[in-house]
Amino acid sequence: MDPLPFLINNWALVLIALVSGTLLLAPGLLQGVRSRGLSPGDAVQLINREKAVVVDVGETEEFAAGHIMGSRNIPVASFAQRLPEVVKNKTVPLILVCASGARAGRCLKEAKTLGYEKAVVLGGGLRAWKEANLPVEKS
Repeated sequence: MDPLPFLINNWALVLIALVSGTLLLAPGLLQGVRSRGLSPGDAVQLINREKAVVVDVGETEEFAAGHIMGSRNIPVASFAQRLPEVVKNKTVPLILVCASGARAGRCLKEAKTLGYEKAVVLGGGLRAWKEANLPVEKS
């Protein structure tokens, strides 16, 4: 039996099935996009329970304007050279942060290459941290 006549005669049903299937899958696909990186709540738990080190990869001026309490600043340009000096223990979890998470995401690969296997990115960056009403300090 040839399926082509069925598809032609029932094109509206086929279209409805495709659209509804797409809409059923969309929330899961969008959640995967949004969940790239650690949530602010999970970051707080990692800091408190496992003594994670927070490294802000923003520029010095951005860091001075506001950063996560206790974080250390290593701008992207000097990240690969300075990370081993600033964070000597490679077994401790490492949380990378920037304003939105984009630059931290780029630094994640370098951190993993340098042997920081527990390195993660704060999803949404400092913006998500502030939206979660978590403390920020200025220097």
